[in-house]
Amino acid sequence: MNQKPPRPRWADTDWETLDPVIKGFKVPAALLCATPPQLDEWMSESLNRVVALLKEHTPVSRPSHHSKPWWTPHLSILRPEYHKAARTARKHDTPHMREIASTSKTGYFKAIKSAKNKHWSSFLLTATPQSLWTAKRFAYGRAQPRFPSLPGAETPRQMNDVLLDHFFPPKEPFSPPPRLRPHGSAPPLTTDEIATALSKCSPTSAPGPDGVPFSTWKQVNKINRSILLQILAPLVLLGYHPASLKGSNGVVLDKPGKPSYESPSSFRIIVLIRTISMILERIIAARLLAAARLRGLLHTNQCGSRPGLSTYDACLTLTNDVKTLQRPRLKVSSLFLDIKAGFDNVDNNTLARILREGGIPPYLVSWVSSFLGERSCTLVFQGAPGTPSPVNVGAPQGSPISPLLFLLYVAPLHFGIPRGLMISYVDDFALTVASLSYRGNIRRL
Repeated sequence: MNQKPPRPRWADTDWETLDPVIKGFKVPAALLCATPPQLDEWMSESLNRVVALLKEHTPVSRPSHHSKPWWTPHLSILRPEYHKAARTARKHDTPHMREIASTSKTGYFKAIKSAKNKHWSSFLLTATPQSLWTAKRFAYGRAQPRFPSLPGAETPRQMNDVLLDHFFPPKEPFSPPPRLRPHGSAPPLTTDEIATALSKCSPTSAPGPDGVPFSTWKQVNKINRSILLQILAPLVLLGYHPASLKGSNGVVLDKPGKPSYESPSSFRIIVLIRTISMILERIIAARLLAAARLRGLLHTNQCGSRPGLSTYDACLTLTNDVKTLQRPRLKVSSLFLDIKAGFDNVDNNTLARILREGGIPPYLVSWVSSFLGERSCTLVFQGAPGTPSPVNVGAPQGSPISPLLFLLYVAPLHFGIPRGLMISYVDDFALTVASLSYRGNIRRL
């Protein structure tokens, strides 16, 4: 089994040494009238300098499948003693040597059992609702991931291509503008917006290709609030999302309970995006939501991924309308629909047209088009080649702004129903109608 590469231990970063370095760090000025490749180069250089500085003061560990969180220094002493006694007993097969080996073995395995129990008790004492799944993994063990076995795909490269074609079918390519210029409609980015976005980012979220967690960016912003501001402000002003932030890792997971795993549909892909990109996405999502509300682009019956409108609101609205329609002794029927692969099938050009016609500021329209176009993904599964591939992902799942983009994309599907109701929760729709008979309801639906 190949040894995994070193992984930074971000919880042990030497912030005491980093503090004065971060305070004096300067981000190179961005060209405010540049071509996309020039801005991509500036972004990559600026981001790499910051990440390299952070990793320079962060120790690394070499994760192993044999690592045991319950292992103690005392066990490290007992283990060689046990093996030495066992070897001596095999070499000198006498009752005395066998008794010593047996005693050593009993003491070693009792110590292992004690260490496991102590670790488990310590974990339960400090457990939180967020650590529920970790507790389940400790109790039942980690399930072995199923290796995709797809017809016509014999090598990891072929399997990688089949999965990419299934989950990311080709779409019309996005053409960035030849030269980027500042948008007069773009309000300047503020440090308060960055702080608000960071406050909503969970420190336990899995990072993307760069491996930098949100907790590290929060500490960087706490020490020097100008770093993230100087990196992200030009992107907002120019309405552009650079290529260095579009790369992602696509973790291939099997769907439980499938009768067969010989089809790509038996798997799902969790897309992990760079954390600094998700900070910017939260900022743009807040601005886009405010603009969409101001211009009435979201239907009143759209719930989910909107502040103040949850699953409870959708259920309450549906039950209330059903009871209202039943009062005049009408028969009420509901049809529940799900948009298959809804996020993946968001068309960039159609969404841009909806936003432009809805009066969304040009810099937001430009940024959304740039964000959805020319993305890349590296699939992660057993034996994967590990090479980035260009993909057209629609609205990438895992992004903070994707649910809002999808709501805006499907808002035109909502329409009024006489003696009925249409309500949706992200990509789940419910059509409710009422008439004098259930047969009439079926015809109407």
